[in-house]
Amino acid sequence: MREHAYGSMIDVSPPPVPTLARRVVAEGFGTAVLAAAVVGSGIAAERLSGGNTGLALLANSIATGATLAALILALGGISGAHFNPVVSMACASSGDLTPVAGGSYILAQCAGALAGVVGANIMFGEPAIAWSSHARAGLPNALSEVIATFGLVATICGCASHRPDSVAFAVGAYIVGAYWFTVSTLFANPALTLARAATDTFTGIRPLDVPAFVAAQLVGAAGAAALFRWLIDSRPAVSQPG
Repeated sequence: MREHAYGSMIDVSPPPVPTLARRVVAEGFGTAVLAAAVVGSGIAAERLSGGNTGLALLANSIATGATLAALILALGGISGAHFNPVVSMACASSGDLTPVAGGSYILAQCAGALAGVVGANIMFGEPAIAWSSHARAGLPNALSEVIATFGLVATICGCASHRPDSVAFAVGAYIVGAYWFTVSTLFANPALTLARAATDTFTGIRPLDVPAFVAAQLVGAAGAAALFRWLIDSRPAVSQPG
């Protein structure tokens, strides 16, 4: 506490650390909104684009990137705004998240993602759960997911280490860009990948193709986490003047 010039008392002590329960709820809620944004904007884009797939993808990518940036700004101070199991795994591997917290985050993310997909389906008059028939198989898709997830985790690690205030904007921008430079149109999230198998719409994925996507995402995330652990830890000490 310190005294203001006008005599009032202002609390300048750091805010309390949110409990694990609050952080888990934030992760579940944030992932649900993100999933609803991905699937809902995909449905709307497909219906409104008049058959122009490029226009539909543009609308879907912008809506997803903007929503994710907003969610990170809103919930980052509570849970860290992971909304993605590979991000929570990377944090747990570096010691920034305990194994119990990491596991709780991942469960909340998976449940939230499914809730968001179901909500989007219902909101747009689709069946609550309809297994996708959208094939996303083959090496090009798998490689795309390795690259997309590597880039996403690299963006988060790099910005969190050097410019933490920029994470939300950098991640949102990366999401929009990676929708376009990957043939898989950027899943890069095991929780969303599993949940998107439950929507037979523009952003869906066949259940048969889910395991390869998740495996590729884990490989990409592990590679980025290892690279940035080395890059950050190997920085030479900077001598201080005087």
